[in-house]
Amino acid sequence: MSVPVANPRPDDEIERVLAIVAHPDDIDFGGAGTVAKWTRAGIEVSYCIVTDGQAGGFEPDRDRAEMPAVRRAEQTTAAQHVGVHDLHFLGYEDGSVEPSRELIRDLVRVIREVRPQRLLGQSPERNWSRLPVSHPDHMATAEATVRAFYPAAGNPYAFPELEADGPKAWDVGELWMMEHPERNHYVDITEVYDAKLAALMSHASQHQNPDGLPTMIQGWMRENAATAGFPDGHLAEPFTVIRLR
Repeated sequence: MSVPVANPRPDDEIERVLAIVAHPDDIDFGGAGTVAKWTRAGIEVSYCIVTDGQAGGFEPDRDRAEMPAVRRAEQTTAAQHVGVHDLHFLGYEDGSVEPSRELIRDLVRVIREVRPQRLLGQSPERNWSRLPVSHPDHMATAEATVRAFYPAAGNPYAFPELEADGPKAWDVGELWMMEHPERNHYVDITEVYDAKLAALMSHASQHQNPDGLPTMIQGWMRENAATAGFPDGHLAEPFTVIRLR
């Protein structure tokens, strides 16, 4: 079944957004330009990073025990470039994420704490045309995110231990997915591309060829803009938007 036509709420109706991703740098590849536009418009954006990215990088001589701290620091710096200062690190193991009850509960807790009107996440469906974006951790995190989005976060009888001891049930209403095979919405990020690139370059431990990264990213963003029908020279990020109400 095809995804519905996108019908996102106007940004001026949105006060808070929560982005949930598997690894440090996932949000910066997929949506940091859009995040920068939101924060510049006065929207509060929070990040929830499920793993510490312990299995990433291209530094064979680095002590792997250092990686969680390195990657949290890189993500914190990257977030600042796009106006984000509220980060939640869940500390799951890189490469072993499953859409478990524990993970769904942890995501529900963060959603209820942040109380966003919009949730930004990854795709639970494999993209065979761009397999690297469909890392198993991405899909598992996305599946848990979708289950938290609906119905768990808004159901006071889901995870009653949270309802008793923490923030109350909260309906998000709108889900944006990055790297879904069927895209239905594009955001022009031309004016904030430099912020997106600065965020990406903050993940220094993850770039095997940092000098080539700007050209690669700009090429992808130009292709997206052309697909969206934006003017020549513009840059865009693609999404799949799902509305509950």
